[in-house]
Amino acid sequence: MSKRLRKVVFPVAGLGTRFLPATKVVAKEMLPVLDRPLIQYAVDEAVEAGADTLIFVTNRYKHAIADYFDKAYELEAKLAEKGKETLLAQVRSTLPSHVRAIFVTQPEALGLGHAVLCAKPVVGDEPFGVMLPDDLILNEEGAGALGQMAEAALTHDAGVIAVEEVPHDQTHKYGIVATGDEIDAHASKIRHMVEKPKPEEAPSNLGVVGRYVLPGRIFALLEKTRPGSGGEIQLTDAIEALLQEQSVLAYRFAGQRFDCGNKRGLVRATMHLALRDPELAPAVHEAFAAR
Repeated sequence: MSKRLRKVVFPVAGLGTRFLPATKVVAKEMLPVLDRPLIQYAVDEAVEAGADTLIFVTNRYKHAIADYFDKAYELEAKLAEKGKETLLAQVRSTLPSHVRAIFVTQPEALGLGHAVLCAKPVVGDEPFGVMLPDDLILNEEGAGALGQMAEAALTHDAGVIAVEEVPHDQTHKYGIVATGDEIDAHASKIRHMVEKPKPEEAPSNLGVVGRYVLPGRIFALLEKTRPGSGGEIQLTDAIEALLQEQSVLAYRFAGQRFDCGNKRGLVRATMHLALRDPELAPAVHEAFAAR
């Protein structure tokens, strides 16, 4: 891809049924991991990767994310009045001043591919990222996953999809890729993709996780994509069509992924970060020692 990544799409229209009843009133992307909501970790990763335009594809009922990234005049005034500069800085740092947030409504839940297609009027024909905030990926020794992938896309002039090995009996939960030529230590060319195959039909155990860098061409292919698995328009199917036209790489990112789309993953991520916090780690160790 000849252009650097500037725009990132966040499909956040899901209902978060795994976290009911909390998600009756709280968007799942706003569930906290320590003192920051999931969506903040994804946004920080996108900004670090060079994005200055963030497109949130949401539904008509979810307003919390827009409120979170909006300016909170009364709260900021109160904190300033009381001299709470540290808290004021934290409130103001949710979105850097050079980054804009755009909200697009997905009128009907027709799948990830449809959600991405809703962002077409904002993205246009340039390369863009897609991030699923449920997948919290932490790399404490270098660039975030999306930044690594954006660099690979620019270097190899290709689409890039994040993958990791998944248990063979869980392939039905993922898009699965079959790879061919290895490009470098992290990237291989994708030969074939299939959405949520049964274990006996899966071409590998390399599962697609929630990071993509794609060319604008994907929108035209999504418009031609017919409903697939689950009766939804699958992004995987459009990428499979893209493979007939250009290279798409499976990228094994540096970092640790936490699947925060379920309770276990959210707890694991919280514990991981708590153990790395000098103030919280002793409390965690003390709690486990007392068992």
